[in-house]
Amino acid sequence: MSENGVELAIRLTPSASLDGIDGPVEDAAGMVRLKVRVRAVAEKNKANRALEKLIAKQLKIGKTAVRVISGETSRSKTVRVDGDPAQLVEPIKALAS
Repeated sequence: MSENGVELAIRLTPSASLDGIDGPVEDAAGMVRLKVRVRAVAEKNKANRALEKLIAKQLKIGKTAVRVISGETSRSKTVRVDGDPAQLVEPIKALAS
């Protein structure tokens, strides 16, 4: 968390049958990530753009406020959500439940 946004650890599954957020999952390294699946394929950044759009829609914020900042070619990603962290905390907690 910073003064102008929040970073989320994501485990993305592309080419899924449905878009959705499945809640927290622990990876092999013991890090807790938010498990997300998108229908888009993992080529030409299509899955990353679908992830950004899904997170923005669930948080009811603009698409430009959400962007993948690391892990572009990996299933493990970090997503930055721009905005007031105090206002983002509760909606982000709702994503994880």
